[in-house]
Amino acid sequence: MKRDARDTAQSKQIISRRGMLLGVSQLAFVGALGARMQYLQVNQSDQFRLLADENRINIRLIPPARGLIYDRNGIALATNKPVYRISLVREDAGDVDKVVQRLKALVPLDPEQLERALALMKRRSPFVPITIANDLKWEDIAKVAVNGPALPGVSPELGLRRSYPMADDFAHIVGYVGAVNEAELNRVDDRDPLLQMPHFKIGKIGVETKLEKALRGTAGTKRIEVNSIGRVMRELGRKEGDSGANIQLTVDSGLQNYVQARLAGESAAAVVIDTVTGDLLAVGSTPAFDPNKFVNGISQADYSALLENKYRPLPNKAIQGIYPPGSTFKMITALAALQADVVTPQSTVKCKGHVEVSGRRFHCWKRSGHGNVNLINSLKKSCDVYYYEMAQRAGIENISAMAKRLGLGTHFDIPMSSVAKGLTPTKAWKRKNRDADWLIGDSLNASIGQGFVLSSPLQQAVMTARIATGKEVIPRLVKSINGQEQPIEGGASLGLNENHLRLIRKGMFAVTNVSGGTGYRSRILGDQYRMAGKTGTSQVGNKVVRNSDVEWEKRDHALFVCYAPFDNPRIAVSVIVEHGGGGSKAAAPIARDIVLQALFGKLPPLSAYPKADRARIKREQKNLKLRDPATGKTVGDQA
Repeated sequence: MKRDARDTAQSKQIISRRGMLLGVSQLAFVGALGARMQYLQVNQSDQFRLLADENRINIRLIPPARGLIYDRNGIALATNKPVYRISLVREDAGDVDKVVQRLKALVPLDPEQLERALALMKRRSPFVPITIANDLKWEDIAKVAVNGPALPGVSPELGLRRSYPMADDFAHIVGYVGAVNEAELNRVDDRDPLLQMPHFKIGKIGVETKLEKALRGTAGTKRIEVNSIGRVMRELGRKEGDSGANIQLTVDSGLQNYVQARLAGESAAAVVIDTVTGDLLAVGSTPAFDPNKFVNGISQADYSALLENKYRPLPNKAIQGIYPPGSTFKMITALAALQADVVTPQSTVKCKGHVEVSGRRFHCWKRSGHGNVNLINSLKKSCDVYYYEMAQRAGIENISAMAKRLGLGTHFDIPMSSVAKGLTPTKAWKRKNRDADWLIGDSLNASIGQGFVLSSPLQQAVMTARIATGKEVIPRLVKSINGQEQPIEGGASLGLNENHLRLIRKGMFAVTNVSGGTGYRSRILGDQYRMAGKTGTSQVGNKVVRNSDVEWEKRDHALFVCYAPFDNPRIAVSVIVEHGGGGSKAAAPIARDIVLQALFGKLPPLSAYPKADRARIKREQKNLKLRDPATGKTVGDQA
């Protein structure tokens, strides 16, 4: 059948339109293809020419600058020092031994470091640069650069090395960095490619490791032209990474230095905490070590010396160390008895030097006894028999609960290594861990801070701050991150009866300010500075001889806790001197000096000390080796 003329015209029109669209599409495709070819062959010709003639482009990581660490006043505790180093890429070097021999003729290479680098080179991918020399002089770097054509795969570099200007003062707090080991490289929770860089360092202990990811930053990249023998021809471009965060700690470097200097010569620890904010103002542990020695790998001789030192310089005794708290625990037992309403402030207990329970005799430290003592006098004289009686009345469950309420047996979340939890034992704990029933003798031992009870100097300082304020003081070590203030936790009321707390405080005041108190010899003069405290002696073993008659390792630990000023508490301090004997003789004088240094912000005037002690104190102050915050160098007394 013959088609209508109108239909035929419409069909032709549609076909013409489709043909035009197809033609335009083809033309656009050809135009885009031509433009792309022009871009690649003309605009990018230089870039692709680099790929010819046996040249190639490498993309390498740029390590970020590690974040800095400061004290509360902005004084640097961990910095980055520019250093010159030499790296070697195995696949570019070809004959590694030959290249190394040539390099030895030009610059001094440390045999031990070179041996470690060559061993590492065999384990890592052939394209990964390995640092074979560090801390070189500019003259050495210039020699390598001039002889570049004869040293394939060798690259002189400017890098950053971690430096700790305050050295051993902050070794246990800040920690140190070191090379990434195989275990750290294989961690599934950290696959950062920066860890593959052999000269890259990460935190090993302390703040450096606990805040590693914040301090590390993120890597940048650079594109370099490398010729056929592995020599870097030029840098084509780079993208900088992000530097690590700067951390400001709550610690005062001046006070920390004083604490370390005052503890020098002892195996000891001390903690100073702000009773209002919980800021840790000083965390001392002696002896310490120089963290700078660990940055590039400590020598075997130096490390062996640290391990063999009987005073144990490597652990942070203030945080990691756990000890029986001795008589410093008596405030907890007293509060537990008051809270359980089994004793009144006027109640007295007769101390005749011992008490017999279940056929066993439990002695007071004063064998002749203290006579009739009430709560305040029991603290002042540190009468053991009084607390044996309180333990039987209150029971271990109430005592343990009060200890936790005041911070013992608690793991505080601060960025330091191996923060100890301690132990506040209960009947259930003994059944589970010792497969034995709780005995009344266990309660008596616990009541005076012996037996199973364990606490750290940090927990002792927190306990004292909570008694001084009646509030939930929580320790804080980080003040700000990149200038952003970190929150202050705690501050809520502990819910303890304020009248009970006043009684405990009066007893602690009597310890250091009333004649006959166990800490009276370490009193402070001046009403605005007076401290309240408690001595403690932590028994080591079951000896019946004097501390002076046995070797150092078998002597009792000396403890002292305090807060000041008494009427307006600002700081709390705890001190332990390992195997120091009695707390009143070894620990209390140290704590008194630390309190005064913290309150005055400098060496205190001699008028703050009893007259009989001033000549000795003056000599001790003169012999202290304090550090100049501006330079970090140790100097004598400048007062």
